[in-house]
Amino acid sequence: MIHYRRATIDDGPELDSMALAIWIETFGHSAPPEDIAAYLGESYGPDGRLIRDLADPAVTFQLACDDDHIIGYAKLTNPFVDPALAVDALQLNQLYVASDWHGHGIADVLMRWTTDTARERGATALVLTVWEENARARRFYEKRGFVHVGDYAFPTGTQIDRDLIMRLAL
Repeated sequence: MIHYRRATIDDGPELDSMALAIWIETFGHSAPPEDIAAYLGESYGPDGRLIRDLADPAVTFQLACDDDHIIGYAKLTNPFVDPALAVDALQLNQLYVASDWHGHGIADVLMRWTTDTARERGATALVLTVWEENARARRFYEKRGFVHVGDYAFPTGTQIDRDLIMRLAL
């Protein structure tokens, strides 16, 4: 049975491992191996950004779990995208669901948590970035009312990819 809860620092190793696997599955083909390795070294592992964010009180994670196993999560942060596009907004920094669990409504529940939490915190908008070639994610966000409002240069090692900045009025 799927249940949802806030992440704690103790979830770090399992969450990191799950997020890394999803990232590699989704984006591992998108850059040369040395750029992928550089990005993964910054983002995952015991000293990676994801683990550090678990300890940051400004970052909130909501987990989707099957029994005791993390199968998805949403990560809500203060925006880092173009400040003009993020006035009074919070940012959905990541929404990952393990591919075996696609189609079970998990992303919908995590998105609902994200929008409800942003509203509770006084945000009037939610922003996110999504890789322009991630058609599945783009469709998901567009169906929920997000609109493309700008572009973001996303570094994967030395490679710079085009991410779309999307915004949802709350």
